[in-house]
Amino acid sequence: MENIEKIVADHYTIGNLGENIDNGLIASGADMDNLTIEDLSVVDEFHIGGRAATDYLIEKMNLSGNEHVLDVGAGIGGAARVIASQTGCHVTGIDLTPEYVAVAQNLTTLTRLEDKVDFKTASALDMPYDDETFDAAVTIHVAMNIADRDGLYKEIARVLKKGAQLCIYDVMKKGDAPLEFPVPWAENQISSHLRSAKQVVAHLQDAGFVVGDVEDRTDFAFAYFDRRIAAATGKPAPLGPHIIMGPSAKQKFINVRANLDAGRIAPTLIMATRK
Repeated sequence: MENIEKIVADHYTIGNLGENIDNGLIASGADMDNLTIEDLSVVDEFHIGGRAATDYLIEKMNLSGNEHVLDVGAGIGGAARVIASQTGCHVTGIDLTPEYVAVAQNLTTLTRLEDKVDFKTASALDMPYDDETFDAAVTIHVAMNIADRDGLYKEIARVLKKGAQLCIYDVMKKGDAPLEFPVPWAENQISSHLRSAKQVVAHLQDAGFVVGDVEDRTDFAFAYFDRRIAAATGKPAPLGPHIIMGPSAKQKFINVRANLDAGRIAPTLIMATRK
């Protein structure tokens, strides 16, 4: 079978993503010489709930502003920039997709946050950092593509300092019914590796974490997807997640909503602490 990490990187690669985002920003009337994270929020926080979800996890983490935060699977860097901007923390993001990392770096420069945020192309299963490097970590809608959950959480534990927080916000499975595809994270079952919240908790505990809050965010997700499906009807807006997801964006949103309705999945937030 083709390497799963290549399948995942290919799924997210557009080829001209940076140019498409720039064009969308200009068409939206953004001042490219004074770009803000608010200008980008409709496209660069590529997870259920967007900015509201990011704000919520920042509140849950209660960061002091002195931490070095790791964003595992940072995408094009939206959440990393918001965390740095709101808390003052330095944020390092990694992502498997080189195009995402290049776009993340460019958007960080355009928003004048390059002294607070940096990115590197890397696998979450083999991160290029020393043991106990980071004070906290987040992973947002990433593990759905990773089959080796033991390897993932053990690698995150390795690079975290003792007592460090890990905030996970991910789509998790409920029951054993098959999903409707495509969805934003996968075209088919080959690269979709959901686990239940109970399974994730067990993996975290095996990796050396103490698990705290486990919160099902399904009700929060319903309202978000209703807005996204409505926005995807008719002529697309100049800027939005459809730029990242391509022409099948509306169908992907519809399928996630259908999977939510059927009780097959639940966006879930888990807080854990490294022993």
